[in-house]
Amino acid sequence: MRYIIIGAGAVGGAVGGRLAEAGHEVVLVARGAQYAALRDGGLRLRVPEGEFTYRLPVVEGPAGLGVLRADDVLVLAVKTQDTEGALDAWGPAPVEDGGTAAERLPLLCAQNGVEGQRVALRRFRQVYGVCVWLPAAFVEPGLVSAAGSPLTGILHLGVYPHGTDETARRIAADLEKSRFEAPVVPDLARWQYAKLLSNLANAVEAVAGPIEDGRAVALVERVQAEGVAVLDAAGIAYTSPEEQREVRGDKITLLPLDDAPRGGGSSWQSLTRGTGTIEADYLNGEIALLGRLHGVPTPLNDLLQRLANAYARERREAGSMPVGELVRLADEAVAAVEDQRSGQQRSGR
Repeated sequence: MRYIIIGAGAVGGAVGGRLAEAGHEVVLVARGAQYAALRDGGLRLRVPEGEFTYRLPVVEGPAGLGVLRADDVLVLAVKTQDTEGALDAWGPAPVEDGGTAAERLPLLCAQNGVEGQRVALRRFRQVYGVCVWLPAAFVEPGLVSAAGSPLTGILHLGVYPHGTDETARRIAADLEKSRFEAPVVPDLARWQYAKLLSNLANAVEAVAGPIEDGRAVALVERVQAEGVAVLDAAGIAYTSPEEQREVRGDKITLLPLDDAPRGGGSSWQSLTRGTGTIEADYLNGEIALLGRLHGVPTPLNDLLQRLANAYARERREAGSMPVGELVRLADEAVAAVEDQRSGQQRSGR
């Protein structure tokens, strides 16, 4: 199979580089400065064993490949907010012997949250979800770092919305030859919703910096507890922290990489790069949506969604809000909801 990595940033670059290292055929898809850097200098992947350069085909879109092959696998690694644009471009792409990519090719959604694969299933017949545990960073155009060792990441795979098949198992076999663990599971959503709960902290980190201060840690716990209450009310299953720890074990240890600081997670990286967008609508916003559907207030996730979007839109510096200020705003948001509910009770509503 040939792997077409749509969005050769942190996650896509790490996956594409490791697949190429293991001898698999890989095409990278990128835009702007990243496209130019990959075209001119190759993909530089900085990992615990050193820095490696992979001279791989790189295109800006399907036109760069002409007709797609019947054995192509599309790996969607763009941020969720960029999903629609990627599907618009790749869904109609022609495949050899007839049909389009949306009709004939498997699409793996290697993204945070749960919305991207749902959007993809409106267009593509064969959609696979991926629960991405892969500490990676976009350092600069052309250079991606992935600090995990001995495994680069753990990528749970499954058919979306549920189940497994031979295609998923073949892809998993290729990934497991490429320094990943890739369990194929019929209940992928359980793993993805657990990852969603952990990703609720992304906005805290993006707005107020590394989650090291005790106040920041306590705030993240409150935000995630709100998420748990929402998932429980919605009847959505998720893996426990104990189950996750049992799977991860000591398979991924972050090692220091020269001149490639980890920095922050995906949302922090979006602010640092000044992209103007952020994934908060599909992380904290997913909890807000479910809360409204099931009658559970979500003031903390509402606040973080709003702040993260404002920071991205206004291109504010990542981590520039003092933790104390964020905690104060969080306390005010919770108090406002409590006051509103008390007022409704007093009025008999």
